[in-house]
Amino acid sequence: MPNWPALDYPAFAATGQSLHMWTQIVGKFRLANTPWVNHSWQVPLYVDARGLTTSLVPTADAGFEVRFDFLDHRLDVLSTSGARETVELVPMSVAEFHEAFIAALERAGAPTRFHGSPNEMPDPIPFATQTEAGDYAPEHATAFWQAMVDIDRVFTRFRSGFLGKVSPVHFFWGSFDLAVTRFSGRTAPAHPGGFPALPDAVTREAYSHEVSSAGFWPGGNGIEEAMFFSYAYPAPDAFSDASVEPDAAYWHDQLSEFVLPYATVRAAPDPDAALMAFLDSTYRAAADLAGWDRSALECAYGEPGVPRAV
Repeated sequence: MPNWPALDYPAFAATGQSLHMWTQIVGKFRLANTPWVNHSWQVPLYVDARGLTTSLVPTADAGFEVRFDFLDHRLDVLSTSGARETVELVPMSVAEFHEAFIAALERAGAPTRFHGSPNEMPDPIPFATQTEAGDYAPEHATAFWQAMVDIDRVFTRFRSGFLGKVSPVHFFWGSFDLAVTRFSGRTAPAHPGGFPALPDAVTREAYSHEVSSAGFWPGGNGIEEAMFFSYAYPAPDAFSDASVEPDAAYWHDQLSEFVLPYATVRAAPDPDAALMAFLDSTYRAAADLAGWDRSALECAYGEPGVPRAV
């Protein structure tokens, strides 16, 4: 039986703030050492069997993987040369984590130069100067990861029902969300940009083509609960008025996207089905209103061991 753990954002918030900065630091190591991939797909982290991972990061001398372990509560820096260095995940400031991570990279023989300030945050403060005490509660980090394990399963199934271009299921550390995105195949108008501490060139490249995107966010910035979201770019006319499922889903004017509380999904008789209903219905609304060629882009959801019928 899937876990679908309870998530209490007010209780998680302090740990979440630490993890947001810590994942940005690790993500920037991957960004500094990985060739650019369309829509910034070279930068996210991925849910794995113990937490979040960069996957293998190539460098001239070796490959490196950085893994957050939310069961043993440590950060591992792994090298194809056999090196393994660890940073214990305990309450500490962002500056302390930044220093400890760089030291672990040095010991493992990995490059240590990467951008030193957060993205997608107003008035970003360099990591090395964020010296205020930080929190880390292991039980909240574990619950957050366990929720993403369940969400990753459903997002992966949703991803399987699309023949067109579709993103991996990946964790964007800038916005601190787990997301999956489908593409119509058509180019989109230039995005206006304007995200805090994010170059407009990055935003415009990310939204260079029409998308219907869905994801999960643990809360914050006035949204004091974990949420699923779904949006389209460009948003077609009347998108906000579309009928979506389940009944608890609604259009959020401030965010300009459909949202569904995580707690609603968790409490449903079949959480997987409730989340799939949200993913399917919000995608259909975007695709139908924007005139996507759905018959050419969609296929039946995949089944283990069963080749897609052609």
